[in-house]
Amino acid sequence: MFLFTMTKPGLRQAGALALCGVCLAGAITAAVHFTGGTVTAGADAEPGIETTQDIAAFFTGHGFEVDLATAAVDKVKIPKTWDDSFTAFDQVVGESGMTLADYKGKTVEKWTVLCPALSDGEQDTYCVLLVYKGKAVGAYLLEKPSGEVSGLISAAQTLAEAQAAAEEAAAGTAPPAEETAAAGESDAQAVSGTTDAGSAQASADAAAEETEVSADLTDAGVWPVD
Repeated sequence: MFLFTMTKPGLRQAGALALCGVCLAGAITAAVHFTGGTVTAGADAEPGIETTQDIAAFFTGHGFEVDLATAAVDKVKIPKTWDDSFTAFDQVVGESGMTLADYKGKTVEKWTVLCPALSDGEQDTYCVLLVYKGKAVGAYLLEKPSGEVSGLISAAQTLAEAQAAAEEAAAGTAPPAEETAAAGESDAQAVSGTTDAGSAQASADAAAEETEVSADLTDAGVWPVD
């Protein structure tokens, strides 16, 4: 998994900070294009990026459910001259199938939208899409407050593994139907065996009591012995 931390020193950190540090317009809400709601993974991506629905469609097309109520946008400038740090950052962006190399010195929109499946309130993950003149030019995932950044492919694999583990854990808590049926049959057999044993014991006790009474009557001369 290609992952780096924006809050730690190093080449990759510097590259990410280079992009985030040149914000021109600041954070503004996406109310103008806001259409509301949560878009479920599996939607087809739209060719152009004009509204928040287009932002959502892009990410859901890559397997990420997003919450449009959190959509926000900044304007940032891609550096004209790249060092090793920004080159490393562009490799993360490359997992989206795009590169920022053709947009050096250009000002782009930086859209962010929450990914609920990868967020827990303490550590939230945002899908980030870079847009130039209505065209998506780069994408990645950003965790807050840790500042970790990951590519779309790596993040999608992590999400799939987490979902598979959760499904396996849920399946492990419920025994299979065959085992449940077998256990029921065993219990029924145990009850039946106990009942049969009780009946046999009751018959034996009754026979013993009858023999005892007959002996008493014989001794008393009630029944003839000849």
